[in-house]
Amino acid sequence: MSVAERTSGWPAVRPEVVAEVVAGLSARLQKRLDGAAAKLAERPVTRCGDEWRVEVDEETALVLHAPGAVVADAAGVRCGCLLAPACVHRAAAVMLCPLAELAEEPGEPEEVTPTEAASAPSEEPQERREPRESQKSQEAQPEAGPTPVEVAAARHLHRAGCAVLAAGVSGAGAVAQAELLRAAHRARLAGLYRPAAAAVAVVTRVRAARSGAPEHRLADLVAGLRELLDLTTALSTGSGPVAELRGTARQAYGEEGGLRLYGLFTEPVLTATHAGVVSWAVDAGGRLSTVAEVMPHGDAAAAAPQAVGAGNRTVRLGEAPLSHREFSRAGLAVQGATRSAAGRLGAGASVRAVRAAGAAWTAEPVAALWAEPAAAQVARALAAESLPYEGRPAGSDLLFLDVTLLGPAPVGPGGAPRLLARCEGGADGADGADGGLVVGLCTGHEHPGLAFRANLALLATTPGLRLRVIGRLERSDRPELRLLAIGTPPEPSTAPEAPGLPSLAVPADRADRVNLGLERLQTADLRTTDLQTATATDAVPGFPVGLPSEAPYGPPVHVLGRRVEQAVTTGRHALAPSAATAAADGSLLRAAGLVTAAELLDALRAAAADRRRDVFGRVVPDDHDAFAGSWLAAACYTEELAAALCAAAWAGEPAMDRHRGEV
Repeated sequence: MSVAERTSGWPAVRPEVVAEVVAGLSARLQKRLDGAAAKLAERPVTRCGDEWRVEVDEETALVLHAPGAVVADAAGVRCGCLLAPACVHRAAAVMLCPLAELAEEPGEPEEVTPTEAASAPSEEPQERREPRESQKSQEAQPEAGPTPVEVAAARHLHRAGCAVLAAGVSGAGAVAQAELLRAAHRARLAGLYRPAAAAVAVVTRVRAARSGAPEHRLADLVAGLRELLDLTTALSTGSGPVAELRGTARQAYGEEGGLRLYGLFTEPVLTATHAGVVSWAVDAGGRLSTVAEVMPHGDAAAAAPQAVGAGNRTVRLGEAPLSHREFSRAGLAVQGATRSAAGRLGAGASVRAVRAAGAAWTAEPVAALWAEPAAAQVARALAAESLPYEGRPAGSDLLFLDVTLLGPAPVGPGGAPRLLARCEGGADGADGADGGLVVGLCTGHEHPGLAFRANLALLATTPGLRLRVIGRLERSDRPELRLLAIGTPPEPSTAPEAPGLPSLAVPADRADRVNLGLERLQTADLRTTDLQTATATDAVPGFPVGLPSEAPYGPPVHVLGRRVEQAVTTGRHALAPSAATAAADGSLLRAAGLVTAAELLDALRAAAADRRRDVFGRVVPDDHDAFAGSWLAAACYTEELAAALCAAAWAGEPAMDRHRGEV
């Protein structure tokens, strides 16, 4: 059992508490902290109300006081040993607790306009009021550069991020994590909310990687470090839009007046610390909005049931008596509505809402979402990735497609089988056996407690099924989509539907759509009268024969990408291959026309090996700034190249032509 599984029932802890407790240890105890945390994870834990009790040994107990399942103050961590409060047990405990998200405060935030937010009295301690006042002055002078306090905080955060990168996951232990959290707290107090949140996300992902948590994804950790170093570099040098780099402490809501909303679908939300649902809706003008019901959880085993159960909770919007599941198929008429820049609907006391009729996915204004070409939707999703998370328009990463299921098939050389579908109205290209764009369909979330995996497995048994789908773009050099919801497509305009093909036949109360993460499909929901024994290669009228095949090899972008990931995993010292290996990698990249990639890889290796030594041959510690700069350049290049390959794949360009030239 992994450390993450053994500590799944522990409460969350605020990042600044971790930094404060670890900073109180002596240098000798800091060296023992990682081992002490591993031992403490084996000890039994009991909960009584807002207190978690850990039996350190037969005579010593550790108590975590966590109202709302969050340890909000260092005084809430109490140990009965003789060295307390400067004992290793307290520090080990906060290192095992999951981090509470900075952007999420307990309860629903008030929906206020930016002016009201700036003038509202603060109830926080004095040291927490300064960022608010600093932020107000920044809002009044948006063109001003970063202040000296902000530059100092950004540089501190940058150095801590560089140290974590140079150490790698294997070397970024409790002390390195605590230093990054301490720098994040300083940045937040200086008003740098976006970099602080990025730093906390990095620590969370490093912890997941070190503990073997199932939610760990190396690509997410690479992206988090890239964002953190990019933000701190821009703030330290005074380049870029300062207001965007700073971010905001909370979302500001603007008045929208009356809104007529039509429910689209409901999606489960499941993270290491939170669980719930988000419901999506579209207004009469075609703009997407969200209503969330997401709360902290203290037990990972109960997180998935909590997310599924949240779908039955009442939507927090006025006094409309309908659940999130019902809202995904119904509508709302809202008066006094408020909405954030990211499309989140406010639930203030002045909001009034009554239930109204919904709209089918084939009727306006909902049907307009499927009118945009697939390539244009992908371009919109890729462009939104460069925006701050809190400023991205709602649904910017969603794709709305009409597809025909082809069946499961291996993707790439030696790849695992994946459900393939042909996108109707997609660009013509070499991906399809007889023209058209072929898309790989993935689960919306991998957690087995959600319905995604079971539903996708059932859909894989019905080749020829036509669907109208909503999914999230999965960036790859092949078209891939994470399925979130499915519905009945419009009747084909070119020819009548061929007899014998399967069709979606969900009950009438589901309004011809299914929320794939919350509702399980049944065999009866898929009408397969004449296809009970058919396969994807049978000669069924109107269904293509055979599955498409991909070119066996693509562009060698992995040569640079794997070195970027290797630095994150094992640290700076791992980027020292033999001269023959380095020459082979460079030749492979240059032969493919990726000259810039080859130069960036050479620079990354040179920076990793550039270590000064003293007269005794010992490595002289440095701030790793030069190495981090080379790594950041390579990571940003890899990111842009991946986005370009993804856009080219969805545009229908043949696989052999996607990597010619560079971005």
